[in-house]
Amino acid sequence: MSEKILITGAAGFIGSALALRLLERGDNVVGIDNHNDYYDPALKEARLARHADHPNYAHLRIDIADRKAMEAAFADHKPQRVVNLAAQAGVRYSIENPLAYIDSNLVGFGHILEGCRHHGIEHLVYASSSSVYGANTAMPFSVHHNVDHPLSLYAASKKANELMAHTYSHLYGLPTTGLRFFTVYGPWGRPDMALFKFTKAILAGEKIPVFNHGRHRRDFTYIDDIVEGVIRVLDQPARPNPDWSGDRPDPGTSMAPWRVYNIGNNRPVDLMDYIAALEKALGRKAAMEMLPLQPGDVPDTYADVQDLVREFGYQPATPVERGVAAFVDWYHGFCRT
Repeated sequence: MSEKILITGAAGFIGSALALRLLERGDNVVGIDNHNDYYDPALKEARLARHADHPNYAHLRIDIADRKAMEAAFADHKPQRVVNLAAQAGVRYSIENPLAYIDSNLVGFGHILEGCRHHGIEHLVYASSSSVYGANTAMPFSVHHNVDHPLSLYAASKKANELMAHTYSHLYGLPTTGLRFFTVYGPWGRPDMALFKFTKAILAGEKIPVFNHGRHRRDFTYIDDIVEGVIRVLDQPARPNPDWSGDRPDPGTSMAPWRVYNIGNNRPVDLMDYIAALEKALGRKAAMEMLPLQPGDVPDTYADVQDLVREFGYQPATPVERGVAAFVDWYHGFCRT
């Protein structure tokens, strides 16, 4: 049976890909995006053009931080389920412009929670981030680990989203699920992400900045795997954990209908191997500028996805070599248009 699903950030990397998949399976989709200029809005318009004319799609150019506009969106379109992917992204940008994260990731998320509360939403799924693991060093990162030491305001805002959602799940019985995404990449990706920046620089014959002197490991996760994970979770509203105990509180579950999951490839890749995969796909060698670890960055990420596998029968599996090659194919075509 088709659903009416509200997606915020619908002109974004993940949001647009998710909208396409939901429309393909017969759902009605209402998309929200403010089309800001954090990166080139032309890419957002190009993503949106893939589904803007679909008969089951409606698009609203509003900001989730606009309380009145968000109240009207919920009242007018009456969605059944909500996926919040709108956020001010970027760890490094949060060091320079922290208030942008307060407005979007905190105030805006509060408006989404209120809309869900007052309109009987069946399930709210929202983007969290692997950044919430912050200073944690125990690998792989598990949702059952404590995550109270974020290293950037971006990470803190995502942790705050999880706490805010828990409150609404507890007080109002709203089923909420947070998804901690691990380094998403692939076609139609963001220009501020390493793969896009590296590709552009290598093709231009410029040096690429390699932070932490290349000693990064990342759980790179392909866009199609992320979307599949979001859909599987969306279709199964969060439920209380009957075994949850306040004496031994489990950070990943609750007595309320609230859950968090990692969505990662569960196969950390050395940054230098990631660059090698890009060099192979481009047929060119990269000139590199080795730099120290950036403030707010973590050296390694590695997702424990056991809960995702056990409860949804799903695990991301696209190898980096194939995913990077798909991105390069898309990049060549997109940049020629």
